[in-house]
Order: sequence, then structure tokens, then C-alpha cells
Amino acid sequence: MTEEEFDAFYAAAFPRLTGQLYAFTGDHSEAQDVVQEAFVRAWDRRREFLADGAPEAWIRTVAMRLAVSRWRRARRWLELVRRTPPPEHTPGPDPERTALVAALRTLPEPQRMALVLHHLCDLSVEQVASETGAPVGTVKARLSRGRAALARVLSADSAESADPAGKGEREDDRVR
Repeated sequence: MTEEEFDAFYAAAFPRLTGQLYAFTGDHSEAQDVVQEAFVRAWDRRREFLADGAPEAWIRTVAMRLAVSRWRRARRWLELVRRTPPPEHTPGPDPERTALVAALRTLPEPQRMALVLHHLCDLSVEQVASETGAPVGTVKARLSRGRAALARVLSADSAESADPAGKGEREDDRVR
């Protein structure tokens, strides 16, 4: 089967096979997925398809087997999930991490990206430059400015948490 013949066969058979697999699976999206996967597998065998004599039957069989395999995999996963009880308590992020994420959100996106890639993903400055498409000098400037901005935001947050009422010790109406 040539590429043009295969394309014509696909256009004619795909809706019909999807309808048949929809009846089998009960899920239209799943039916489209398995029929598409069967056609992908058939593409590699398209030259031999005329010799088989029943290309639509071959694709239907492959699609049905794929659907059954997916169903079995989903069932095994569901059984595994049911056997594994959920954790009693999942702790949330610690306050330092929450403060860091909040502070990072205040930064411009290029600075935030540079800081995350360099400090959290452990990439070198050169690797950050390569990944972001920015010159090395620009990455260094973003890191420097980002760290300075983070220090300001985090030190302001820690000052507020140390004195939640916002009042310091007063002496002669001055805040120390």
C-alpha cells in the first residue's frame, strides 16, 4: 500500500473503527486513542497490507488488544491504589519554603528563572545561559539582582514576623 493509498484508507476507516471501538470501550476519547495507535503501528507495515487482504480487520484487532491492555493496566493500578492506604497526615511545606516561594513570585520572571535554575536545579551560570538563551553576563546580572531583591523581601518578611503588631519598642515616639 502506498502512502496515498494508506492516507485514503485511514480517512475512510478511522471514523468507522472509532465508532466500533467506542462501542467496545464506552469512552470516545479512549477509542480514538487506541485506533490512532493501531494506525501508527500499521504505518510501518503499510507495504504488506494488501497482501494481508483485510487491513481494517488487522487494525480493529490491534486497537481492541490495545484497549484491553489499557483497561488491565488501569485495573491493576486501581487495585494497587486501593491496597495502599492514604497517609494519615501529609505535612505542608515548611514556613521557610513558603516564604521563599512567595518572595520568588515577586521577582520578574527572568530573575526568578535564573535563580531557580541556578540555586534550586544546581545548574552552572553557563548552563542557565544556555537554557534561557541569555548571555552569561546577563545571567550573572539577573542572579545578582534577584538575590538582592530576595534578600530585601525575605528580610522584610522576617521583620514583620518578629514584630507581628508592627510596633517596635517605643521611646519618645520613635521606633527602634
